[in-house]
Amino acid sequence: MTAVDRDLVEAAEADRSLPAGEAEVLRVVVEVDGMPMSALVSRVPRPRAVIVALHGGAAMSAYFDDREWPRHSLLRIGAALGYTVLAPDRPGYGSSSPYADQMVAPARRVDLAYAVVDRLLGSDPRGAGLFLLGHSAGSALVLGMAADDERARDVLGIEIAGTGLHHHSYMRGMVEERRLDPGSDGRVGRGLYDLLWRHEGLYPADVVGGARFASRTPGYELQVGQGWSRDFPALAARIRVPVRYSLGDHEQVWSTGPEALAEVAGLFTAAPRVDTDELAVSGHNLSVGLTATAYHLKVLAFVEECVAARLRARGSETDE
Repeated sequence: MTAVDRDLVEAAEADRSLPAGEAEVLRVVVEVDGMPMSALVSRVPRPRAVIVALHGGAAMSAYFDDREWPRHSLLRIGAALGYTVLAPDRPGYGSSSPYADQMVAPARRVDLAYAVVDRLLGSDPRGAGLFLLGHSAGSALVLGMAADDERARDVLGIEIAGTGLHHHSYMRGMVEERRLDPGSDGRVGRGLYDLLWRHEGLYPADVVGGARFASRTPGYELQVGQGWSRDFPALAARIRVPVRYSLGDHEQVWSTGPEALAEVAGLFTAAPRVDTDELAVSGHNLSVGLTATAYHLKVLAFVEECVAARLRARGSETDE
C-alpha cells in the first residue's frame, strides 16, 4: 500500500465519526389508534424546526441513521445544527408491520403519519415548524402530508429524493427483460437489488445491500408504485410550500438530467419555490452513500432558508 493509498483509507475511516458531543439517537415506540408505531428520534432542547424524515420502500428508519457511519446520519447532523429530527418507520413498517392491511388507503397513512409526529413530540417545542423529507416511496407520503391544507399549515417546506415522473432507461430495460423479480416474503429480489445498488463504488462497502436497514415491504406499496405516474402530478399541484427535489447523477430507477428535473419541478404549480439538485457521485440511496454528508448538508441549508422565510413572515404579521 502506497502512502497515498494509506491517506485515502485514513480519510475514509475518519468519515465514520462525528466530533465530540454528538446527539443521542433513541428508538421510540408510541401507540396510535391501538397500533404500535416505531421511530428513531434525535431531540434538541430548543429546535430551530423539526425535520420529519420518511424512508423508502424495503427499508426502515435506520436508513437515516447508520450507526456504523454516524457522520452520514441525518439525525445526528441535523441535531448538531439545532434541529430535532424524527425518522418514523412508515405505516406498515417497523412495529406497525402486522397492521399493514389496515393502511391501504393513502388518507389513512397520512393520518397515521401526522399522529405519530404529534405523539413523538408531545409538548416539545417545534421551533418554526415541520420540514418533511421523503426518500423514494417515502416521497408519496410526504406529498400526501404536505397536500393536506389544514394540517400542512405547520409545514415549512419539503424535500423529495429518489423519485420521479419517468423511469430510467436502465429500469425500463429490466422491466422488458422481466428481471424485476419481487423476491420472497416481500423482500428485495435480485433484480431490484441490482437496480437499487448498481454502481456499488458509490457506497461504503459495508453499506451495499442495506442489510442494516432492510425491511419487508407491505403489500400496499405495489399499488403506490402502479399509480405513481397519475398520483404524483395531482399531489404536486396541491403543494403550497417550498420544494426541493434531488436525484443522484447515477440514479438508475428514475430519469435524470436537466430536462427530467425541470419536468418534475414544473409539476409544483402552486409552490412558491422549487429547487432541483442532481448530486454528483451519487446513486439512488442518497442518505447512505459516500456523499450522504454533502446531501444532508444541502438539505439542511434549504431547511435554514425555509425557517428564515417563516420567521420573516411571522415578523411581518406582528408588525401589522
